[in-house]
Amino acid sequence: MRADVVIVGAGIVGSTIARELSKYDLEVLVVEREPDVAFGSPTKANTGIIHAGYDDKPGTVKAEHCSRGNSLWHKIAPEVGAPLKETGSLVVTMKEEEVPVLKELKGRGEKNGVPGLEIIDDPERLLEMEPHLNRKAIAALYAPTAAITSPYDLAMAMMENAVQNGVEILLETEVTGVMVKGAETRGVRTSRGGIEADCVVNAAGLWADRLSAMAGINRFTIHPRKGEYCIFDKKLGSLVHHVLFPAPTPISKGIVVTPTVDGNLLIGPNAQNMEDKEDMTTTSGGLAEVFTGASQLIPSLEEKRHMVITNFCGLRPEPNTQDFVIEAYKEVRGFINVAGMKSPGLTAVPSVAQKVAALLRESGLELREKEKFNPRRKPIDRSIRELNLSKAEGLINQDARHGHVICRCEHVTEGEILNAIKWGASTLDGVKFRTRAGMGRCQGGFCTPHIIKILARELGIPAERVTKRGGKSRLLPYRVKDLLLRGESDD
Repeated sequence: MRADVVIVGAGIVGSTIARELSKYDLEVLVVEREPDVAFGSPTKANTGIIHAGYDDKPGTVKAEHCSRGNSLWHKIAPEVGAPLKETGSLVVTMKEEEVPVLKELKGRGEKNGVPGLEIIDDPERLLEMEPHLNRKAIAALYAPTAAITSPYDLAMAMMENAVQNGVEILLETEVTGVMVKGAETRGVRTSRGGIEADCVVNAAGLWADRLSAMAGINRFTIHPRKGEYCIFDKKLGSLVHHVLFPAPTPISKGIVVTPTVDGNLLIGPNAQNMEDKEDMTTTSGGLAEVFTGASQLIPSLEEKRHMVITNFCGLRPEPNTQDFVIEAYKEVRGFINVAGMKSPGLTAVPSVAQKVAALLRESGLELREKEKFNPRRKPIDRSIRELNLSKAEGLINQDARHGHVICRCEHVTEGEILNAIKWGASTLDGVKFRTRAGMGRCQGGFCTPHIIKILARELGIPAERVTKRGGKSRLLPYRVKDLLLRGESDD
C-alpha cells in the first residue's frame, strides 16, 4: 500500500488531523488497531468538556492551542453535525484562601486570550446560576466560552467527514514498526503488511511513546492516569446548568459535576497514576472518592446515589513532559509526534491539527487545497428522539423501520441502527456510540438482543459472531442446544 501521509490512531486526535488533511490533495490513510473509531480510552471515556483555556500556563503548548481550539470547535462541530452545547463553566470555592487561586486562573486565561472571564464573589448570584450549589460557596471563576460535547460522537463525525473527502481508514490493524531510511520516514509496518508513506503522524494516544521509539525518537514517555466516573439518570440532567469545577490541585482539575449533551448528569473523574495502559476497572474506593468530591459542590447528590445508571473508567495519556508533544524532527524527517494529549487535548485538537499541517508542509510535503472539499457531514437522523414528528413521519413513510423503536430508553429506531451500520458500525459498541442504543436507564437490558439480531442480519454472520467491541468480546459464546449436545457427547 502507498500513501502520502499515514496517521496512526483513530481517536479524537487522529480523526481531527485526518479531517484537516482531507482539505488537501493528499493520499491520507488512518491506521487503527481497534475495530472502530473512538474505541480508545482517552476518546471514549472522558468528561467531554470544551475548556475555555484558563488552566494552562502561558507559554506552554497547551496554552497555545486550547483557547483557539475552543473557538474552532464552535465552528466545526455544527459543520460535521456533532453535538456541542455552550454551558459555560464555574470554578467554585468555599474557602477564602482559595480566592487567590481563582484570580490566578483568571490572569492566566486573559494572557491566553480567553474572553469574558469573571470572578463572581456574590453567593446569591451563584445560587441564582446554580440553585443546587453548596450554600457555603463564596466565589467562582465564570468562563462563558466553556462548552460540552460527546467526545466519541465528535471523533466519529470528524472521521466520517474525512472519509467523505477521500481519507481511507484501516481498522483492526496494528502498527508494528516505523520504516526509516537514512534521515527520512518511509512508512510503517503493520499486522497487515507494510505501508509506504512520505510522512507518519503519531496520534497513538496511550501508546504514542512506543510508536515514537519505533522511529528512533525516545524523548518522552506516556503514563496512564486513571479517572473514574458516574452517570446519573436523565431525571437529574438539569440538576446543574454549568460545568462545575472545584479549585484545582497540582495534578487534577478535580471532581467535576456537569450536564451532558445527551441529558444525563456526569460526575468525575478522580486521578490515580497507573502502570497498566489497559486497566479499565472501576473500584469501590475510586467511585466513593468521586461521590465525595462531587458532593462538595452539589450536596444533594449524596441522597441520589440510587439514580446512578452506570460507572466507567478512562485512562489519560500523561506525558513526563507535563505538556503536549507536537514536534517534527530533523533526524527523522516526515515523522511527527502528536502525543501527551491529555486534558485539554479534546479542546485543543483542531488547533493542533492545523499545526500538524504546517509541520508537514515544513517537512517538504506539498499541500494543495482541494477545490471540492466538503466541510459538512449529515448525522444519523434522530427525529423520533427529538420529537420532530412531521420529519419522523416522512422518514417512516420512506422506510417503516424508522418507526420501529429498538431502544426504548433512548428512543432509537431500527432505521437509525441501520444507518449506523451503513457508516461502519460492526459491533454492539459501534452501534451504541453512534446511536446511544444501550446507553439509557436499563443499559441495554431490553435492546441488546434486538441489536444483535440486526447486526447478524445486516453483516451476514451468525449471531454468535457478533461482538461487543471486536476481538474476543463475543456476546453469545454458543447456543444452548449446542452446549447440551456437547454435554451428551462427553458422556
